[in-house]
Amino acid sequence: MITLKGHLTHITYTNEDNYYTIARFSTLNPETTITVVGFLAGINPHEPLKIQGQWETHAKYGQQFKIDSFETILPTTTSEITRYLKSLGIKGLTRKKIKHIVNRFEENTFETIEKEPEKLKSVSGIGDILANRLHDTWKDHHATRSLMNFFKEKNFPVSLVAPVIKAYGKSALHVIEKNPYQLLADIFDLDFHLIDNLANQIGVPRDDQRRISACIHFTLEAGASDGHVYMALEALVKRCASFGIPHEKVKIAIKDLIDLGVLAAECLNDEKPETAVYPKALYNAEKGIAARLSALLSMPVTNRGMDRDKIVDEIVTRLAINPSKEQLEVLEDILYHRAVIITGGPGTGKTTLIRSILSIFNLIGKRVLLAAPTGRAARRLSEVTGRKASTIHKLIGFNHKEGQFEKNRDTPLDTDILIIDEASMVDTILMYHLFNALPFSASIIIVGDIFQLPSVGPGNVLSDMIQSNKIKTFSLKKIFRQAKESPIIINAHAVRQGQFPDLKKQSNSKKLSEFYFIETASPPKVVERIVELCCQRIPKSYGLDPMKDIQVLTPMHKGDVGTIHLNQILQDAMNPEKTHFDYSGRKFKPGDKVMHLKNNYEKEVFNGDIGTIHALDKSENRLTVNYEDRLVDYHLEELHELTLAYAISVHKSQGSEYPAVIIPLMEQHFPLLQRNLLYTAITRGKKLVILIGTSRAFAIALNNDKQRKRNSALDIRLINLMGPLPPVDLKHTDLVF
Repeated sequence: MITLKGHLTHITYTNEDNYYTIARFSTLNPETTITVVGFLAGINPHEPLKIQGQWETHAKYGQQFKIDSFETILPTTTSEITRYLKSLGIKGLTRKKIKHIVNRFEENTFETIEKEPEKLKSVSGIGDILANRLHDTWKDHHATRSLMNFFKEKNFPVSLVAPVIKAYGKSALHVIEKNPYQLLADIFDLDFHLIDNLANQIGVPRDDQRRISACIHFTLEAGASDGHVYMALEALVKRCASFGIPHEKVKIAIKDLIDLGVLAAECLNDEKPETAVYPKALYNAEKGIAARLSALLSMPVTNRGMDRDKIVDEIVTRLAINPSKEQLEVLEDILYHRAVIITGGPGTGKTTLIRSILSIFNLIGKRVLLAAPTGRAARRLSEVTGRKASTIHKLIGFNHKEGQFEKNRDTPLDTDILIIDEASMVDTILMYHLFNALPFSASIIIVGDIFQLPSVGPGNVLSDMIQSNKIKTFSLKKIFRQAKESPIIINAHAVRQGQFPDLKKQSNSKKLSEFYFIETASPPKVVERIVELCCQRIPKSYGLDPMKDIQVLTPMHKGDVGTIHLNQILQDAMNPEKTHFDYSGRKFKPGDKVMHLKNNYEKEVFNGDIGTIHALDKSENRLTVNYEDRLVDYHLEELHELTLAYAISVHKSQGSEYPAVIIPLMEQHFPLLQRNLLYTAITRGKKLVILIGTSRAFAIALNNDKQRKRNSALDIRLINLMGPLPPVDLKHTDLVF
C-alpha cells in the first residue's frame, strides 16, 4: 500500500448510493495533483486527508490512484483547531466562545466534543443548547467516515455505508453495535452470512436471541426468493440448525415470533400433518386470495347467456372472425361465472378469445378493464385488442412512497369485468391486492399459460387456482390451422410434451425456416456464432433489424454464454460508438439496447422495459433512454436501474414477443435446464427461433419436467373454503335478449 497526504481540490463525481467518488487530490510531498477513485464518504474539498491505496492505469483516463482506505487529518495546534471549529458554522458559536473552549481543553478539544460534551458546559457562555448543538454537528460531520472506518476495520463492504447512513443517519454506528442483525430487516438484499460475521466480530453470542430470530427471517426470505410462500417447520428448523443453532432454541424462537404476530403457522393437511411456517404478509395474502375468491364466487350471477347464433353474428360482424367450436363454448358459458380461467399454449386462440369476449361485453354494455403484470405485457395486450391496458400496479394505484395501493376493498375498481393477461407471472402478494381491489359486483377473467415459467415472486397462483378445481377453467387445446403451419408453434408444443423437434425436414428444405437448432459444443464458439447471427446472417437473410428485432435469451447471468458476458461481446460487436459512461464495470453508450430493472413510478418505467440510449450528456452526468418514442432521463446515480439488454434472461422475457430470438443451450446451464424454461423461451419468438448449443443440453431440458415444487397452499385453502361451484341464478337478470 502507498500512503499519500494532501486534500481534495475538486470532486468530479460521487455516487450517492455507495459514495464511490472520482476526484482531484493535491499531494503534500511531492506537491502535485492526481486523480483519485474510491469510496469516500463525508469528505469535503480542502479537508486534510491521509489516503492509502495503489496506482492503476485506466484504459481511457490513464494513471489514477485507487483509494483503499482514508482518514481525516484533524488539526493539532490550537490555532488550527480554532479555525476548524469556526468553519463548522454553528449558530451561536462565536469566535470568543470557540477561543474559551480551545483554551480550556487544548489538544483534547475534539475528543471532548465527541465523547464528553457535557464538559463543554463548564466553559463560560456554553449552555446545554450550544453544547448539544456542537456535539450533534460534530456527530453529523463525522458519522459517515466513522462508519466507513468501522466497516474497513471489520472487513465489511464499504459500499454499504451509503444505504446504512440513509437508514439510520448519525445513529448508524450505534444501531449496528447494539444489534447488527437489524441491518437484515432494514436494508434490502443483505446476506445473513455477511451480517453474522460482523456480529461475531462485535461479540454477539452465537445463541443470542437476535441471531436466532434473524436466521429464521433470513431462511424464510430465501425461501420466498425461490418462490415458496411457506416452509415446513422441520425444514426451517434444520436449515437454521446448520448455522450452529440448537433445534429446540429455533423452535422456541419460532413460537415467540408467532406469538408476536411476525410469523404464522398452520397445519395444512390432516392426512399428512405438516406445520407450515409463513412470513405473516404471505400468510395474509394467501388466505386473503382464497377468502376473496370464495366470497366472489358465492355472489349470484345476474347475467343471462346469449345463444350461439347471436354470438357468432356479433364476432363475425365486429371482428371478421369465425369462432371455433371450442371458443364458442367458452363465449356461451363465460357469462355465467364470477371468475373464469382461460389457459392454453401458443396458437390456441387465447388472444382471439379475449378480443371476442371484449366484443360480447361491449354489446351488453359492460365496463371492462384490461391489465397485465408487466409494462411490456400490458402494451402487447393493448396492441392485440385495440383497447387500453395497464400494468396491475398502475391499475390498482400503487403509491411508491407509501408502499400501499390506493385501490382496495374500501375504494374498489370501477368496473364490471376485469381481464388479466399473462397471469402465470402474477405472484401471491400482487394477486391478493388485485382481488382486494375487485368489487364483489364484478367478474374476473384470468388468462395465462400454466406451462410457462411461474412468477418471479413467491407462489404458484394460476396453477393452484386451476389445481383446486373450484374455478371454472377453460383449457384451450386446439391449435388453429394457421398456427399448425408455424414451426415455432409446432415445436413449442412438442417441447411442452417432452418431444425433440423434427429438424431434418427443415434442414433439407431450401426455404428459410422459422426454427433452427445449431449444434455447437464449445462455449466460445457459441458466442462467436451468436455475434455472427445477430450482426450478419439474420439481418441479411430475414431483413430484420439487429437492435430492434433480434433478442438473445439465455438461462443464466454468469458464464461464457450468460447475460453479463454476452452483453459485453454483443455491445462491442453491434455498437462501435466510443463515447460512454463507466458505471460499476459496465459501459453505457449512445445506441445501446438497455433494460430497466425495477418499477419506477415517477419515471413511469417498469421492470423489464427495453429501450435504446438516445444521448449522453457528460457535462450534467446524465443519459437519456428512448422507450418507444418516449425519452426518459437518468442521472449517473440512477444507472443501477439500467442494464444492457442485447442478451436478457428467459425470466425477464416473459410477457414479451420478439420477431427473432436466439437461445443458447449449454450443459453449463444445467441448474436451469428445465422444460418450462425452454418452452417459455421458444414461445417468445414470432418469426424466427434459433437454438444453439448441444443436443445433450437440449435433451436434459426436455427430460426435466420436474419443476421445482413451490411451497404454496392456495389450492388447499380454496378446496377447504368452497364447496361445489354455485348454481347460476337465472331468476335475477338485468339483461333481456
